[in-house]
Amino acid sequence: MRHSPDRGWHARGYLPHFESTTVIQMVTYRLADALPKEVLEHLRRECDDQGNNVDIRFRKRVEEWLDAGHGSCVLNQPECAKLVVDAWKHFDRERYHLHAWVVMPNHVHLIVQMLGNHALSDAVESWKRFTATRINRLLGRKGPFWQEDYWDRYVRDEIHFKNAVAYVHENPVKAGLIQKAEDWAWSSASGPGSD
Repeated sequence: MRHSPDRGWHARGYLPHFESTTVIQMVTYRLADALPKEVLEHLRRECDDQGNNVDIRFRKRVEEWLDAGHGSCVLNQPECAKLVVDAWKHFDRERYHLHAWVVMPNHVHLIVQMLGNHALSDAVESWKRFTATRINRLLGRKGPFWQEDYWDRYVRDEIHFKNAVAYVHENPVKAGLIQKAEDWAWSSASGPGSD
């Protein structure tokens, strides 16, 4: 089912989403096994017990968990990472404009602006469905590959955009996988694909 590209706020599960072709979005989604439900609940309780700024602390703890490399981390395999990047690039400049991206071992980040009559939720659903099918086939496995939902945040201004691109490109460095962002093969920091 195609969604309206400018429907504003809505929910596709437990996370709120914002759809608009007038904004740039930062999108994150992870492998289904990267953050088990019981760990997610534990992190939420841990942050709830600490008072104010629960959402900020919770997001930070989730990022730490993902960067620690939990789960199968199959995106560390070059064939799997390439499938994800190729899926993103397939309709770049036609249905959306990719500004920056990175494939981490168990999650991905991208900064994208939808174009024309194309909705972000449809694009994410398509990327996930296509890559899940291909990677499961490649690895000889079945079952859920990606988490059911995704996280998105619209970019507010030029400073936020620069910070978001830096965050995406520096994620492999922050996770201790490399020393310099441009050394990560599965990132727009390592070559063409970012503004």
